[in-house]
Amino acid sequence: MSRTRAPGAQAMGMEPMSAPSRRRPPGRPRGDDAPASLEDILALALRAFATYGYDGVSLRTLNRELGASHNLLNGRFGSKEGLWYATIDWAFQPLAARLATAFDPTLTDPLDQLRITIRTFLTHCAEHPELRGLMNIEGRQDTERLAYIYSTYIQPALAPVHRLLNHLAAQGRTRPISPRTFHFLVSHGAAGPFTLAPLARHFDPADPLDPAAVQAHADLAADLIVRAIEINHTQPQ
Repeated sequence: MSRTRAPGAQAMGMEPMSAPSRRRPPGRPRGDDAPASLEDILALALRAFATYGYDGVSLRTLNRELGASHNLLNGRFGSKEGLWYATIDWAFQPLAARLATAFDPTLTDPLDQLRITIRTFLTHCAEHPELRGLMNIEGRQDTERLAYIYSTYIQPALAPVHRLLNHLAAQGRTRPISPRTFHFLVSHGAAGPFTLAPLARHFDPADPLDPAAVQAHADLAADLIVRAIEINHTQPQ
């Protein structure tokens, strides 16, 4: 499920965020061509794609919200598709890096490593609820955009977790659990209050995005999921 990155996404790649676009025409840019930083542009684009979906986003509207000239985004990213891919790279790379460093080398129990990974993921979801909002939209249609997210970020980021789950099951520590079941339990189950905060407040007026509430929820959810698949070998007396 590989996807060749759209030309506009080349503006991101592995270059520093402040790197100028290769699509910029020669000559000195006009002052109104860059009224916002790249960070601001991509943050606005992420919120828009997560709220309205790809088809519901207009570059003209985004340019207007940025206070920019009507051709800023086209000139910088080449197209709406180019902006989408650049936004996805900007949004998902930090999550992938955070999960890659979540494992604690001082811990020897794989179950503790699994708890840490779940808590780390849920904390990131609370800090960036737009990611789950975007996936709720993109995940409903089998498109090249979805294939790009899955093959570039979801599958590689979760590969170490899946190996850990297979190891635990092989050792008789946990019940076997498929990658799909595990992913949806954590990502679209436990992370729900962060993306659906207004609904969460109907159950409890306390802010689900308050740092203390996030930590408590992440701790409880991680413990519940681990205990649900853990095999307790202690026999009753």
